[in-house]
Amino acid sequence: MSGSGTHAEQPALDGLAPRKRRRRAPAEKTPAEHLPIARVMIDVQATHLGRTFDYLVDERSSKDAQPGVRVRVRFGHKLLDGFVWQRADRSDTPTSSLRFLERVISPRVVLSEQMRRDVTRIADTFGGTVANILRVAVPPRSAKVDREYTAGDRAVRRRADELAAMLADPDLKGFARIESSYSGARDLRDALNARTGSTVIWDDLPGPRLWAKDLAWAVAHTLMIGRPAVVVLPDMRHVADMARSLAAYGLKPYKPSDNGVWSGDVATLEASMAPELRYRSYMAVATGAVRCVIGVRAAMYAPVEGPALFAIVDDAAYQNADGLMPYANARDVLELRAREHGGVFIAAGHARSPLSQWQADHGRHVVQLHALPSVAKDATPWIRWLNREELARLADPAIGARMPHTAVSVINRALKTGPVLLSVPYRGAGTVLACARCHRQARCPKCAGPLTAMPDAAAQCRWCGAAAVDWTCRECGGDRMRAVRIGAEGTMQELRGLFRGVPIMVSTPNQPRGIIEDVAGKPQIVIATPGAEPRVVPMRPGPSGESAGSPGIATSSAYQAVVILDAWTSLYAPGIDARVDALTAWMRAAALCAPRTRGGQVLLVGEADPALAHSLVVWDPRILAAKELAEREETVLPPVVAAAAVWGDRKAVMTALDRIGALTGDMAVLTVGDGSPGILPDADLGTADMDDTGDPDADTDTDLDADPDMEWPAVLGPVPIAPEPGPGRTLDGSQDRVRAIVRVRRERSEELAKRLRIAVSTHVAGREPGELRFKINPKDVL
Repeated sequence: MSGSGTHAEQPALDGLAPRKRRRRAPAEKTPAEHLPIARVMIDVQATHLGRTFDYLVDERSSKDAQPGVRVRVRFGHKLLDGFVWQRADRSDTPTSSLRFLERVISPRVVLSEQMRRDVTRIADTFGGTVANILRVAVPPRSAKVDREYTAGDRAVRRRADELAAMLADPDLKGFARIESSYSGARDLRDALNARTGSTVIWDDLPGPRLWAKDLAWAVAHTLMIGRPAVVVLPDMRHVADMARSLAAYGLKPYKPSDNGVWSGDVATLEASMAPELRYRSYMAVATGAVRCVIGVRAAMYAPVEGPALFAIVDDAAYQNADGLMPYANARDVLELRAREHGGVFIAAGHARSPLSQWQADHGRHVVQLHALPSVAKDATPWIRWLNREELARLADPAIGARMPHTAVSVINRALKTGPVLLSVPYRGAGTVLACARCHRQARCPKCAGPLTAMPDAAAQCRWCGAAAVDWTCRECGGDRMRAVRIGAEGTMQELRGLFRGVPIMVSTPNQPRGIIEDVAGKPQIVIATPGAEPRVVPMRPGPSGESAGSPGIATSSAYQAVVILDAWTSLYAPGIDARVDALTAWMRAAALCAPRTRGGQVLLVGEADPALAHSLVVWDPRILAAKELAEREETVLPPVVAAAAVWGDRKAVMTALDRIGALTGDMAVLTVGDGSPGILPDADLGTADMDDTGDPDADTDTDLDADPDMEWPAVLGPVPIAPEPGPGRTLDGSQDRVRAIVRVRRERSEELAKRLRIAVSTHVAGREPGELRFKINPKDVL
């Protein structure tokens, strides 16, 4: 009988006692005869570990362990996944200290040599590690997809030949339309055919889905000449529009056929896709089976090869930046990859970003596509700006109302023939400071940043943190400020009393039904926030030729009128891209309206910046872009310089700024003048040289009166920021969070990123307390 002591054994019946398994000796592993060292990029996100680690390759797995495949390795006491980055014949680490690869997860090459170069270049540009980029660029593996059959090289070449023959005739017809609509169309076609790494700035004409139709031609032409194409779009609604336009060229979406075999010409990449579907689409592109990729932000990492087309729509959109370190933004990534591939980068949209304007003025190999005047006049609706001055001229009896009488009359006339769209600002409210006399947003006298109220103290700048003591308005000289609360609530209740018996629909992300995708082209009022505007779908005619459900009423494929309410909110948005974002939203809504030849009208109701309003009225985004660029040259802000936002614990931020030389070192002073890229005393804005009236021949003063050796402080701030959200985040003094901006000349952008990465690595490796993060060229610079 077993004892009852510490070492007592549990009794067991004969034949049921557990077997004692012998430990097998580990299999002998022999280093590969050829290139026995594998340099592996491990999935470790720590900044100070952002490099490859050397491992030995077993002779039996040498054939599968090729560069670009997934492997599993032992790192410390953990088994981690990684990618073989390259094979080598020797290592700086002694062989006795090297471990063997645990196993090759799959022999499928996930990262080609070109893709590995791209990822490395992106990481260096944004100050992150390669592992940071791979975390968001490469989807998780699906063993089921890896086991399935993939098309061979012969099938891929045969499909490419079929596309070349199929797209030849549509390409000619599409180019004829592009050439008759835009100046610079031939330069665009030459750029698509060349290998010079060109940049194309494309200002789209208005019209429902016309932007997608135009860009689809560029994609189809690229596929016809045997090159891949990548298109990044703001949201999935734009992705659906783009897919519909590509289908008009005969390009099929990548999906399973009736017999279960996946095939197609256009793959969609999006981070919220099911893991298996995303990995399947990624590998189809990586193997060359699919040569066209569309999607939102995740599509910027599509593994295409060769001189591809890299396009982005609405490049200033806030959605186009990663939310994970190193916070790469889609525009810079696509432009960088276009240069690396010798391809073409296209920035398309109704509004033009300041960076696009800067490139148009100072860049090389830049092609500009802008609508021909006669075409623009016929394609645009009749756009009017109903500010106080215009309403007084029209003797409007409701001059102070949110919905003036003139707008009500236009809506009533439009409702006789089709739907009307009312675009209102986003729901919610915020408080900003404005001049009590002229109602312009209060600006800092030091750096022109927006001011915010401080309890029991003078207002403080949100950009540089300076106190606005003895403040006076730069516009009217007023010395008093008032708080302005912006929002857009109760619009539906207001309209019910004005338009009795008219159907009213609301499309916002916040309502229970969410965003309405499509509405019928019949008389009704649609209220929508920016980005949630429904498309108009014509109603099917009845048996007698009349519209089904609406006898005697013709239906429309566009809104008969678009009314943009509360334009004054654009005056008080705090972001540096606030006016560009407002113009993007307004033009996107106005583009859904019927042209003036069909009676379409657009009304901009409320006060707004003159350059912003006139850009919409004459449908010329270059007016606002030129003014934005001139103002940023005066204040030395991106895109004329490169910048980085550094935030976190105050002590950690100040230590990092000192380590990179931004406080007392060689990056403490920013020298601007004649020799600085983009900061030119007499900048020639070319076709974009306009005044606020929209007259391209007007004399715009862009002389900065800057001394050639003018010096500016490189650091703006630090300024306090809100505590990081989440439970327990306010403990241990973490409420003292600050944010600072570091500015350098554009050619020193990568050097700044490298120094910040080293500073963060030192902070993490030394286990220094406090949060510390940074972002290169963020949208919300200030």
